[in-house]
Amino acid sequence: MEHSAIQLILQAGYVVKAVLLILLLFSLVSWTIIIHKWLHFSRADKENYSFSRIFDTLANPKDLFNSSKKFTMSPMSNLFRSVYAEKTYTDKDELKRMLRRYTALESARLERYLSFLATTGSTTPFIGLFGTVWGIMHSFTGIGAAGSASLAVVAPGIAEALIATAVGLAAAIPAVIAYNYYLSRVNRMIIELEDFSEELVDYIIK
Repeated sequence: MEHSAIQLILQAGYVVKAVLLILLLFSLVSWTIIIHKWLHFSRADKENYSFSRIFDTLANPKDLFNSSKKFTMSPMSNLFRSVYAEKTYTDKDELKRMLRRYTALESARLERYLSFLATTGSTTPFIGLFGTVWGIMHSFTGIGAAGSASLAVVAPGIAEALIATAVGLAAAIPAVIAYNYYLSRVNRMIIELEDFSEELVDYIIK
């Protein structure tokens, strides 16, 4: 079966081969992002937990700043270090505005690359469908050239077309699942970050 599929791909027309190549690139980039974000979020969660424990025990902001330097993947730690290092705020309201700005930056960092997963999930089925339509057109061209509509004439082109559909779905399904899963994790981490920013106001003011 695998050998037959490879043969069909090799015998496919240039357009279908180009479609399959595009879908393969989408899939490779998507899986790279999926693995990268998994490692990123896993480490961010662990560092958030470790930093929050230190935050609860250290009353001196300078000591907390020095301890937070090792938590480079923690959004909470990054938020604290950014605000502490700048020190341009003069009152509580200005501090809150600064925290909102840095919270937005951390949120954007968490959401980075997720848009590509959404794009993959929404576009690759249509790219595969284009390859399917083109393959079917190729089959009809073969029927016209052979002057026969026998299964031997039609089957290769139809199979070639269905492979494009299958590859498009294979690229889209993992991307959609990963996008929804990571988006829920991002939303949860953003809520935690916003709650922490409220605590940070009182911590810094004190």
